[in-house]
Amino acid sequence: MSDAPRSTLRPLVILISGTGSNMQAIVRAAQAQRWRERYGAFVAAIISNRPDAKGLAWAAGEGLPTAVLDHKAYPSREAFDAALAQAIARFDPDATARVVLAGFMRILTPAFVERFAGRLVNIHPSLLPAFPGLHTHQRAIEAGCRFAGATVHLVTAELDQGPILEQAVVPILPGDTPETLAARVLTQEHLIYPRAIERWLRETGG
Repeated sequence: MSDAPRSTLRPLVILISGTGSNMQAIVRAAQAQRWRERYGAFVAAIISNRPDAKGLAWAAGEGLPTAVLDHKAYPSREAFDAALAQAIARFDPDATARVVLAGFMRILTPAFVERFAGRLVNIHPSLLPAFPGLHTHQRAIEAGCRFAGATVHLVTAELDQGPILEQAVVPILPGDTPETLAARVLTQEHLIYPRAIERWLRETGG
């Protein structure tokens, strides 16, 4: 496809809760692969629900705008999600942003998911539809699985049930613990998440 600039830029807003290692991989890929020039897409902001999220300092060091919405300050999940949508809107004046969940440890309300339907993507540390939810590595080991992995998927109102964009598979080795398996899966997450987003941008016109 042509590398001509798009007339309308499309922001990516990345949501994190911790170190943001997947966020870092996405930011680096966006720079290296020239997403702005090729797809009109750029990382507009990093938002965290935890004030102590280490990824915020990394993002600020890269010159990226950051924002914090402490979920503990809101009386309900609905109130937090409404404030989160408003925070995203500050970086998304044309309502075209893709919202990227990168270790964002919150279950989003149906109203939030509906607002960003088709523009909301997540990565989950299992081979969905197996092991949605938490403690995926422990559950895979306990079930006697020979393989585990990660899944990039669009977010729908049903937890970890959205259309799959990409998956990576890793073996479960004898003696694996949830921690050793998680580390091996994470290296694959850093590869497939940027790749899936890049293809998503290309196939959907930025």
